Amino acid sequence: MIKPLGNRVLIKKVEAEEKTQGGLILTSTAKEQPQVAEVVAVGPGTEDEKMEVKVGDKVIFSKYGGTDVKFEGEEYTIMSQSDILAVIE
Repeated sequence: MIKPLGNRVLIKKVEAEEKTQGGLILTSTAKEQPQVAEVVAVGPGTEDEKMEVKVGDKVIFSKYGGTDVKFEGEEYTIMSQSDILAVIE
């Protein structure tokens, strides 16, 4: 299990759609990198920054934020909470 420290968040990216609304299948180069993810784990926060996201939240994150990691065959991203732009409700 990966446990983020401080104000960091562990996310798992949501896969990009393989088809357009019209039914066209997209190649891997035509798909944009997903910027939507599910929060898998959150750190405890810091004295200066309280954690605003929780496990299970769907979030939109900064395209260039975070560090990609592989753990037990799964791909995750660890990022600062400040790299998360919004929670999808």
